[in-house]
Amino acid sequence: VQLQASGGGLVQTGDSLKLSCVSSGRTFKSYAMAWFRQAPGKERTFVAAIDWDEGATFYADSVKGRFVISGDRATNSINLQMNRLTPEDAARYYCAAEVLHVGVKESQWDWNYWGRGTQVTVSS
Repeated sequence: VQLQASGGGLVQTGDSLKLSCVSSGRTFKSYAMAWFRQAPGKERTFVAAIDWDEGATFYADSVKGRFVISGDRATNSINLQMNRLTPEDAARYYCAAEVLHVGVKESQWDWNYWGRGTQVTVSS
């Protein structure tokens, strides 16, 4: 299983950016998918997730109201629309999938498949 994130880049404060994550390789059934981010020297933190069964979305407080997660369960793909970006949003963004049906967790250790990430840089 491979998850490939794309869409990162260099933007200015206040700009928008849309990330995408697609899966390939062995067919799998995910129960949820998520975005995490990691800035240099910091831990990987939860950004947003979508629970396919509940049709629910979840967001970190720091991005609530600015970021929107969407996706397609059939293809195990998700997007992250990021608006009003600030330098604090700069990080490497990773997509993840959960296949054990444990629900959406904010700990990276509860997610089973990961992509390599895409870099987002926000200039002030």
